[in-house]
Amino acid sequence: MSSVPVEPSQRDAEYGNNVAQYLLDLHESEATFDFCGGMMFQLMLTDQLREHLITVASEDKDENEHGHENGGSHQPKVFDASNSRMFDIPKYAKSAEADNMNIFHGRELRQIPHAKGGFGFVLQLSMAVPEGAESKDPEGWSAQEIQTYDGWGHDSGRKWRKADDYEAEGIQDFKQTFGDKAFGLNHRFYLHFDDSSRIWLSAEDGCEGTPAQQASGRNPLSRIFGL
Repeated sequence: MSSVPVEPSQRDAEYGNNVAQYLLDLHESEATFDFCGGMMFQLMLTDQLREHLITVASEDKDENEHGHENGGSHQPKVFDASNSRMFDIPKYAKSAEADNMNIFHGRELRQIPHAKGGFGFVLQLSMAVPEGAESKDPEGWSAQEIQTYDGWGHDSGRKWRKADDYEAEGIQDFKQTFGDKAFGLNHRFYLHFDDSSRIWLSAEDGCEGTPAQQASGRNPLSRIFGL
C-alpha cells in the first residue's frame, strides 16, 4: 500500500504546491485510487510523462529554494471544488486535446495480472503532444484513439480496445507491459479538490477517485459514477 500521505494537511506539509512530485511518488509507490465507489485502480505513468513530471518537479524545487512563490509554471493544475466535473473547468471543449497541466490523456485498463489493489485495474496517464510534433509518447494515445475520442459519452457506447488493438495501432510493448488479455478505454483526466481539500482524479465522463487510504484501502466518501 502507498506510503504517500493522503490526508490533506500531511500531503500539503510534504509537497506544498509540487503536484508533479506528488503524482510521481504515487506512481513510484504503486498507489491505488479508490475509483467510482470502491474499485481499486493502480496509478501508472508512462515513461515519457514520468520524465516530463520529473523535470517539472525539479524546476519547482529549484525555484522554491531561491525564495520564489509557487514556482513551477508547468505544474499540473488542481482545480478548486467548484470544478467537480470537467465541463466546469475554464475553456472546456469536447475534444481530444490535452496539455499535461490542465487535462491529461489516460486510459482505464483492466485484466492486468500484476495490478495493485486486487481488481486487476490500472489508471494509466500518458504524455499528450501537440499535433504535428516530431515525436510522441510511444505508450500514449494512438492516432485512432485521438480521432475517435468521445470520452464525454457513456462507457457502454464507446470503443473498448483489446491488447491486439493497441499493438495494431502502434502502442509499443502493450502486451509485454499489461498482458495479452488486457483491454481498456481511453479518457481525458483532470485533478480537482473537494470541500475537504482532498485531491480527486476525474475522468471526463464523471467517474473519479482519490488515493486510497493506507489503513483500509477504502475511501468511504467515494462518489458513485456520474454523481
